[in-house]
Amino acid sequence: MGSPLTMTLANIYMLEWEQPLIKYQKSQNELYGRYIDDVFMTTNSLSQMNTQLNEIEVKDPNIKIIRSAGTAMEFLDVYVRNENGQLKTCVYHKPAAEPYILPFLSEHPRHVHRNTIKGAFFRAVRLCSDVEDFHHERLHVELTLLLNGY
Repeated sequence: MGSPLTMTLANIYMLEWEQPLIKYQKSQNELYGRYIDDVFMTTNSLSQMNTQLNEIEVKDPNIKIIRSAGTAMEFLDVYVRNENGQLKTCVYHKPAAEPYILPFLSEHPRHVHRNTIKGAFFRAVRLCSDVEDFHHERLHVELTLLLNGY
């Protein structure tokens, strides 16, 4: 991305650019989250949200907003769904992602393998809001580990 300051400057710019959205979301008691150039927002009124996005889109024609709405969607590595007005989350696996990790028989120190296992389970604990989703992810992790010789 060029200069080491590029990300910092982009974040400073985006912080200023997104303030109206943040204020709007707070006033509506809704969620707003951003990681680099991905934004997650909740709403009970899609038309009001679109009005807000249209207004902010005019501020800078270089920033393109791609919208997607629904009762369920992916955000980074999280699958978020609305079940009867309650947000539920679980781990999202991209369809093209293969279930491969560092093979156990590789020449890496044992602590690297331990951290691979711990990291996968910590991720499941952190992202799964339901016990059932956690058990599903635990099975996925166990199968991935078996496929890779653990």
